[in-house]
Amino acid sequence: MIKRPNSDDYAPYAANYVILVPEGTDVLALLAENQQASYSLFSGLSEEQAMFAYAEGKWTLKEVLGHMIDTERVFSFRAFVFSREDISLPGFDQETYVASTDFNSRTIVDLAKEFKAVREATLYLYRSFSEEQLGRSGVASGALVKVAALVYMTAGHELYHLNLIQEKYLQ
Repeated sequence: MIKRPNSDDYAPYAANYVILVPEGTDVLALLAENQQASYSLFSGLSEEQAMFAYAEGKWTLKEVLGHMIDTERVFSFRAFVFSREDISLPGFDQETYVASTDFNSRTIVDLAKEFKAVREATLYLYRSFSEEQLGRSGVASGALVKVAALVYMTAGHELYHLNLIQEKYLQ
Protein backbone atom coordinates (compact mmCIF):
# COMPACT_ATOMS: atom_id res chain seq x y z
CA MET A 1 0.00 0.00 0.00
CA ILE A 2 1.33 3.44 -0.91
CA LYS A 3 1.89 5.54 2.19
CA ARG A 4 0.05 8.83 2.52
CA PRO A 5 2.42 11.70 1.60
CA ASN A 6 3.47 14.36 4.09
CA SER A 7 2.44 17.95 3.46
CA ASP A 8 6.01 18.82 2.41
CA ASP A 9 5.83 16.18 -0.38
CA TYR A 10 3.65 18.39 -2.60
CA ALA A 11 2.70 22.01 -3.30
CA PRO A 12 0.17 23.66 -0.97
CA TYR A 13 -2.58 23.67 -3.64
CA ALA A 14 -2.42 19.87 -3.81
CA ALA A 15 -3.53 19.55 -0.18
CA ASN A 16 -7.06 20.16 -1.49
CA TYR A 17 -6.77 16.84 -3.33
CA VAL A 18 -4.66 14.74 -0.96
CA ILE A 19 -6.95 15.46 1.98
CA LEU A 20 -9.92 13.97 0.09
CA VAL A 21 -8.33 10.52 0.08
CA PRO A 22 -9.55 8.98 3.35
CA GLU A 23 -6.92 7.97 5.90
CA GLY A 24 -5.98 4.31 5.68
CA THR A 25 -7.28 3.97 2.13
CA ASP A 26 -5.45 1.84 -0.39
CA VAL A 27 -5.11 4.60 -2.97
CA LEU A 28 -4.56 2.20 -5.87
CA ALA A 29 -7.73 0.30 -4.96
CA LEU A 30 -9.58 3.63 -4.76
CA LEU A 31 -8.36 4.59 -8.24
CA ALA A 32 -9.49 1.21 -9.60
CA GLU A 33 -12.92 1.44 -7.93
CA ASN A 34 -13.48 4.98 -9.10
CA GLN A 35 -12.51 4.06 -12.65
CA GLN A 36 -15.76 2.14 -13.05
CA ALA A 37 -17.83 4.51 -10.90
CA SER A 38 -16.78 7.58 -12.88
CA TYR A 39 -17.20 5.76 -16.18
CA SER A 40 -20.72 4.71 -15.19
CA LEU A 41 -21.61 8.22 -14.01
CA PHE A 42 -20.48 9.96 -17.19
CA SER A 43 -21.51 7.32 -19.71
CA GLY A 44 -24.98 7.28 -18.13
CA LEU A 45 -25.57 10.96 -18.89
CA SER A 46 -27.65 12.04 -21.84
CA GLU A 47 -26.02 14.42 -24.31
CA GLU A 48 -28.28 17.17 -22.98
CA GLN A 49 -27.19 16.52 -19.39
CA ALA A 50 -23.54 16.40 -20.44
CA MET A 51 -23.82 19.89 -21.99
CA PHE A 52 -25.05 21.40 -18.70
CA ALA A 53 -22.98 24.11 -17.02
CA TYR A 54 -24.27 25.26 -13.62
CA ALA A 55 -23.44 28.94 -14.24
CA GLU A 56 -22.31 31.31 -16.97
CA GLY A 57 -18.62 30.80 -17.70
CA LYS A 58 -18.45 27.41 -15.95
CA TRP A 59 -17.51 24.23 -17.73
CA THR A 60 -20.04 21.79 -19.09
CA LEU A 61 -19.92 18.25 -17.73
CA LYS A 62 -18.15 17.21 -20.95
CA GLU A 63 -15.51 19.86 -20.26
CA VAL A 64 -15.19 18.75 -16.63
CA LEU A 65 -14.56 15.19 -17.77
CA GLY A 66 -12.10 16.38 -20.42
CA HIS A 67 -10.29 18.37 -17.73
CA MET A 68 -10.19 15.28 -15.50
CA ILE A 69 -8.63 13.31 -18.36
CA ASP A 70 -6.08 16.06 -19.07
CA THR A 71 -5.11 16.38 -15.42
CA GLU A 72 -4.72 12.63 -14.96
CA ARG A 73 -2.42 12.54 -17.97
CA VAL A 74 -0.35 15.41 -16.57
CA PHE A 75 -0.11 13.92 -13.06
CA SER A 76 0.76 10.46 -14.35
CA PHE A 77 3.34 11.89 -16.78
CA ARG A 78 4.95 13.80 -13.93
CA ALA A 79 4.97 10.64 -11.80
CA PHE A 80 6.53 8.68 -14.67
CA VAL A 81 9.25 11.27 -15.29
CA PHE A 82 10.06 11.84 -11.62
CA SER A 83 10.23 8.09 -11.00
CA ARG A 84 13.08 8.01 -13.51
CA GLU A 85 14.92 11.30 -12.90
CA ASP A 86 14.97 14.41 -10.75
CA ILE A 87 13.98 17.12 -13.19
CA SER A 88 11.89 20.26 -13.42
CA LEU A 89 8.72 20.30 -15.53
CA PRO A 90 6.54 23.27 -16.41
CA GLY A 91 3.08 23.80 -15.02
CA PHE A 92 -0.09 23.60 -17.00
CA ASP A 93 -2.97 26.04 -17.12
CA GLN A 94 -6.21 24.10 -16.90
CA GLU A 95 -8.22 26.95 -18.41
CA THR A 96 -5.91 27.08 -21.45
CA TYR A 97 -6.06 23.31 -21.87
CA VAL A 98 -9.87 23.20 -21.81
CA ALA A 99 -10.16 26.25 -24.07
CA SER A 100 -7.68 24.71 -26.53
CA THR A 101 -9.91 21.78 -27.38
CA ASP A 102 -13.59 21.20 -28.06
CA PHE A 103 -14.73 18.56 -25.61
CA ASN A 104 -18.33 19.64 -26.27
CA SER A 105 -18.17 18.39 -29.87
CA ARG A 106 -17.51 14.83 -28.67
CA THR A 107 -20.07 12.44 -27.27
CA ILE A 108 -20.11 11.91 -23.55
CA VAL A 109 -19.77 8.16 -24.08
CA ASP A 110 -16.61 8.69 -26.13
CA LEU A 111 -15.14 10.91 -23.40
CA ALA A 112 -16.11 8.37 -20.74
CA LYS A 113 -14.37 5.61 -22.69
CA GLU A 114 -11.26 7.76 -22.99
CA PHE A 115 -11.31 8.41 -19.24
CA LYS A 116 -11.54 4.68 -18.59
CA ALA A 117 -8.61 3.96 -20.92
CA VAL A 118 -6.44 6.71 -19.42
CA ARG A 119 -7.20 5.39 -15.92
CA GLU A 120 -6.25 1.88 -16.99
CA ALA A 121 -2.87 3.16 -18.22
CA THR A 122 -2.44 5.20 -15.03
CA LEU A 123 -3.08 2.13 -12.89
CA TYR A 124 -0.53 0.06 -14.79
CA LEU A 125 2.04 2.81 -14.31
CA TYR A 126 1.33 3.45 -10.63
CA ARG A 127 1.30 -0.28 -9.80
CA SER A 128 4.75 -0.62 -11.41
CA PHE A 129 6.47 1.81 -9.04
CA SER A 130 8.88 0.41 -6.46
CA GLU A 131 9.10 1.93 -2.97
CA GLU A 132 12.26 3.70 -4.10
CA GLN A 133 10.51 5.20 -7.13
CA LEU A 134 7.55 6.34 -5.02
CA GLY A 135 9.98 8.28 -2.83
CA ARG A 136 11.62 10.09 -5.73
CA SER A 137 10.69 13.65 -6.58
CA GLY A 138 10.95 16.43 -9.10
CA VAL A 139 9.74 19.96 -9.57
CA ALA A 140 6.43 20.73 -11.27
CA SER A 141 4.92 24.19 -11.51
CA GLY A 142 7.84 25.48 -9.46
CA ALA A 143 7.21 23.18 -6.48
CA LEU A 144 8.79 19.96 -5.29
CA VAL A 145 6.51 16.92 -5.56
CA LYS A 146 7.10 13.26 -4.76
CA VAL A 147 5.87 10.46 -6.97
CA ALA A 148 3.70 9.02 -4.16
CA ALA A 149 2.08 12.43 -3.73
CA LEU A 150 1.15 12.46 -7.41
CA VAL A 151 -0.65 9.14 -6.95
CA TYR A 152 -2.70 10.67 -4.12
CA MET A 153 -3.23 13.86 -6.10
CA THR A 154 -4.64 11.83 -8.99
CA ALA A 155 -7.17 10.13 -6.72
CA GLY A 156 -8.02 13.32 -4.85
CA HIS A 157 -8.47 15.37 -8.01
CA GLU A 158 -11.06 12.90 -9.23
CA LEU A 159 -12.83 12.96 -5.84
CA TYR A 160 -12.77 16.76 -5.86
CA HIS A 161 -14.57 16.88 -9.20
CA LEU A 162 -17.00 14.09 -8.33
CA ASN A 163 -17.98 16.06 -5.20
CA LEU A 164 -18.36 19.24 -7.25
CA ILE A 165 -20.50 17.42 -9.79
CA GLN A 166 -22.80 16.14 -7.06
CA GLU A 167 -23.10 19.62 -5.49
CA LYS A 168 -23.38 21.81 -8.59
CA TYR A 169 -24.43 19.69 -11.57
CA LEU A 170 -26.62 16.79 -10.47
CA GLN A 171 -29.06 18.42 -8.08
